[in-house]
Amino acid sequence: MGEEVLSQNEIDSLLSALSTGEMNAEELKKEEPESRIRVYDFKRALRFSKDQIRSLSRIHENFSRLLTTYFSAHLRTYVDIEVASVDQLPYEEFIRSIPQMTILNIFSVEPLNGRILMEANPNIAYAMLDRVLGGKGNGTSKIDNLTEIETTIMTHLFERSLENYQEAWGSIVKVDPILEEFEINPQFLQMVSPNETVVVIALNTTIGETSGMINICIPHVVLEPIIPKLSVHYWMQKEQPKQRNDEEVEAISKTIRGAAVDVSAILGEADISIEQLLGLKKDDVIQLNQAIDQPLTMKIDQEKKFYIQPGKTKNNVAVQVLEEYRGEDER
Repeated sequence: MGEEVLSQNEIDSLLSALSTGEMNAEELKKEEPESRIRVYDFKRALRFSKDQIRSLSRIHENFSRLLTTYFSAHLRTYVDIEVASVDQLPYEEFIRSIPQMTILNIFSVEPLNGRILMEANPNIAYAMLDRVLGGKGNGTSKIDNLTEIETTIMTHLFERSLENYQEAWGSIVKVDPILEEFEINPQFLQMVSPNETVVVIALNTTIGETSGMINICIPHVVLEPIIPKLSVHYWMQKEQPKQRNDEEVEAISKTIRGAAVDVSAILGEADISIEQLLGLKKDDVIQLNQAIDQPLTMKIDQEKKFYIQPGKTKNNVAVQVLEEYRGEDER
């Protein structure tokens, strides 16, 4: 354990207290060993480093932005979702902290083991339901029992949102979230042992004028296979951005290949004065700068691109490409 370093002001205050008799040096020596003792609760074992917690926070900040866009479009009202906190605690403590009756979405994330829990405060869930049914988005904090229609609507609403969760995790691991259960009573839910460490991401959510929390509970067993990837070193690697850039380049190239361009065959060019132009009449001849035994030039969107020769195919005027244009000085 590192030693605490006192500032100069603290040293002066300590010496002053000792000289005036306000503090006894012998008592200070007795208290020093006690200050070095820290209480450690083995039931609250911290299994994730600060670095890993920051990575999880970064992933879910991206998820909150995607979720904001999804709910704004689907509910057609003001929606704001942002990460409020990321904590690790025993599963039992998390279950005790949520309401006795709430909205619980349990989904698997293949190929990872275990399941993840998304808990939506009833105030928020009913505001979403009210908007879907054409209301103003009024919420309620009380759930007695959900009808089959309400259950179906809420299940569909949260199930569609899992597509955003898949995208948020895409930079770390490809997962396939599938909604498996929909519950309203956390007492009937036992995903892991009570003392199992879980990461709880709290999302501060506003739907219209209604505010509440959406909590995402991820057990340690789910994250265990990918813990090495939740590090700054992994995020700094360039392989993944390079792969993503290659995919973007291929998509852009595919779109460009289908774009239409203007192609023109140039028989020749000539410079004449305005006076000559105004004096042109039928049967006059303009001499071009193109020799009859030299290939013509093809332009692509006003840029010279190929050397060509004129011809005919199927009773249509055509040109044959001879070679790529290299410039007049190179021929």
